[in-house]
Amino acid sequence: MDTMQLALLALLAGVVVGGSIAAVIVAAMRARDRARVETSVAIPEGVREVLHGMDDAAVVVDASATVLAASGPAGPFHLGEGGVLPSDELKTLMRRARETDLPQAETLRLRRGAPPAEPRLVAVRATRVSPRLTLLVLRDITERERVEQMRRDFVANTSHELKTPVGAVSLLAEAIESAADDPEQVRNFAGRLIAEASRLTVLTSRIMSLSKLQSSDELSEDRIVSVDEIVASAVDAHEIQAESAGVKMTRGGTRGLHVRGDVQVLGEAVGNLVANAIAYSPRGSSVGIGVSHDADVVAIAVTDRGIGIPEGDQERIFERFYRADPARARRTGGTGLGLSIVKHAVQRHGGDVSVWSKPGRGSTFTIRLPLAAAPDDLPTGKKTRKKKPKRAAAKKTAASRTAPQIGDPA
Repeated sequence: MDTMQLALLALLAGVVVGGSIAAVIVAAMRARDRARVETSVAIPEGVREVLHGMDDAAVVVDASATVLAASGPAGPFHLGEGGVLPSDELKTLMRRARETDLPQAETLRLRRGAPPAEPRLVAVRATRVSPRLTLLVLRDITERERVEQMRRDFVANTSHELKTPVGAVSLLAEAIESAADDPEQVRNFAGRLIAEASRLTVLTSRIMSLSKLQSSDELSEDRIVSVDEIVASAVDAHEIQAESAGVKMTRGGTRGLHVRGDVQVLGEAVGNLVANAIAYSPRGSSVGIGVSHDADVVAIAVTDRGIGIPEGDQERIFERFYRADPARARRTGGTGLGLSIVKHAVQRHGGDVSVWSKPGRGSTFTIRLPLAAAPDDLPTGKKTRKKKPKRAAAKKTAASRTAPQIGDPA
């Protein structure tokens, strides 16, 4: 073997050895980078900015369930940076996403805020970001589920309530047809048919009112409204009902207050309370409507001295179709929707409604609404329409002075 061949052989051996050493070095560097990635807990660039722009609660956690980055809405769920996932269900979901390397989703009940805050229904999605980092996104679906459940209950309850008058109308129509030769029976069945048709009309009207309040995003009319106008319309609308029931209505309290909203909706809300008070009051008793204000809140209280409401029913009386006394409701033609309409109407105006009641002593329903400043110039037409003769005004003023304080039942 000559010198040239030896040189070429040596060069080839050097290339092989050099290549092997280079391959080993590259493999070592890749292994080091891979190990660094697998053990790194550094937040990828841009992730924090994305989290801070999210409306939902979202966090990035490491393998030990420690929160490394969080969005603003995550705070109420006790998911602050530096803390640990507070729920075992969240930790389990996180581990499952890391082990399978696939997104995992589950609906959980998590507490938002400090006790006694009730748990919220939350849809959680866990996604693996890196070998040691996991992204958790929490979406509060409590209100969505509540509205959906309310819709299902509303449809079921409405169908059930409509069956009774519709069935009664059908049966009475058949009875009239069968008794065509008996005028007395025809008159009897016709009277009952008219009563059932009236009941069906009232029920349908109230269902439509409640549906409108629940579905509409804005009030059809939004202006400064006189509380005196609201109370007066409610009293005038139920004056005949009060006279027929032998119940006296008395107004009292502060005059000249104003709120902002829809006068028709608010008048119907107060009118429903007045109608209930009259219906559940014994003959010869009185129903009081009082108005007061405290700081920036106007209170309209309707008090009766009727049968009262048991304590166990007071939390449910604002539910749709719920009746504390079903037998009494059937006799008075109640639909079980009046108080639900009151609640939704008041809530649409940024207020609330509460009840005080004792069986045998009566009930007081109080509507609270934000106080509004009186307008600088009231419409002339309304001033003229609301103006009363001096004698009637003096009599009404004297009655208001002698009226008891409605807002604070004994």
